Amino acid sequence: MSLKAAILPVTPFQQNCTILWNEETMHGAVSDPGGDLDRIMQSVDEVGITLDKILLTHGHLDHASAAGDLAKRLGIPIEGPHRDDLFLIEALPAQAKQYGFPDCGAFVPDRWLENGDTVEVAGLTFDVRHCPGHTPGHVIFFHAPSKLAIVGDVLFQGSVGRTDLPRGDYNTLVASIRGRLWPLGDDVTFVPGHGPLSTFGTERRTNPFVADDMFA
Repeated sequence: MSLKAAILPVTPFQQNCTILWNEETMHGAVSDPGGDLDRIMQSVDEVGITLDKILLTHGHLDHASAAGDLAKRLGIPIEGPHRDDLFLIEALPAQAKQYGFPDCGAFVPDRWLENGDTVEVAGLTFDVRHCPGHTPGHVIFFHAPSKLAIVGDVLFQGSVGRTDLPRGDYNTLVASIRGRLWPLGDDVTFVPGHGPLSTFGTERRTNPFVADDMFA
């Protein structure tokens, strides 16, 4: 496959920032640059990638706070999340101060994403699924040929995203996972927003929050 990916945990929250690129062209994108821009750019430069865009799964601080600054630095667009996360993006400068993050510039994504959209990364197509519950505007990115999904804070190995934050909803989150992630296939490997990779099949069997046995 032409798609390559590298995961770089960033910020004190150890959020999984993912660098995605086409090995044939060495152009790509970065998903959820929540902070530590110098580290991100060092990794990009070491591999020799030209970044063409920024992808955001949702608007929480540890996923999005550095997106505006990176977009300005490189002159590249931001795509995602769904517009229902605008209230979170607007609050990023204040949130950064509250949690001791570096100052971050306000921004508006160049493109809001809807369920069923696609995004292009260096000639590679990612399907977009709107998966609210953790936040109302959360989206995931799925590259079908590689069977790889970038799911942010929707699903984790053995757990699911928090729903006790503003406009989170547990039942909506479970419906998103079972209705919009599981149909993508048990053999899909996913990159969560934090922690190790897993597959949808493994979580369907073993995850105590969304395993199929719980809904039989």
